[in-house]
Amino acid sequence: MTIKNQFLTLAVAALVTLYGCSEGQPNEQVAAEKETRAAAGADAKAEAETQIILFFGNSLTAGYGLDKPDLAFPGLIQQRIDSLDLPYKVVNAGLSGETTAGGKSRIDWLLKKQPVDVFVLELGANDGLRGISTEETYANLKAIIQKVRASNPDVKIILTGMQMPPSMGQKYSKDFREVFTRVAEEENVALVPFLLEGVGGEADLNQGDGIHPTEEGQKILAKNVWEVLGPILQEETVATEV
Repeated sequence: MTIKNQFLTLAVAALVTLYGCSEGQPNEQVAAEKETRAAAGADAKAEAETQIILFFGNSLTAGYGLDKPDLAFPGLIQQRIDSLDLPYKVVNAGLSGETTAGGKSRIDWLLKKQPVDVFVLELGANDGLRGISTEETYANLKAIIQKVRASNPDVKIILTGMQMPPSMGQKYSKDFREVFTRVAEEENVALVPFLLEGVGGEADLNQGDGIHPTEEGQKILAKNVWEVLGPILQEETVATEV
């Protein structure tokens, strides 16, 4: 073999070796990129399948007086949802001091921001404490529900009931309590009979003002809501999987 041929043979061998080494690296990169894309796709799919639960309320929902908003009952419900691996994300839209009239105005802005799959309406307490006409509270709650349905036709809605102490007057207290059952029946929505059941009037479960629940009180609120909300979420999850 001539020197020239030897040189050509060595050159070809070197090229083959170099090609083989360089070819392996891109294959590894391609595999890694595919895995990354697959993982990103799975995350995007999971995010797309995650449904939104909007808690729309006042200081009880917002967690007034607590160290962290997550300690309010919507945050506690998110923890329960996560523990059960249900595809739902809680959005806390509580606003301290909110009345049903304020909620009727504010809901439009929220509905423009995102779709809502489950809507939990917790308003009315401030109406009662201010002695606002029960018919006005009734009309505002119905209007909020109708706006949510118009924007999200398939939405599941839960209304949380509220009561006023007898000090507000026997007739007013009775009429106020009945507002929530009337709205729930007429609008065909699920009802938590009394959000503060087991907490209202219990000094050790309320903050110094006697109105806003402590962390322990909020746990009971979460339990009261979950008794109605939980079966709805689990039923919807099963229906989606089928």
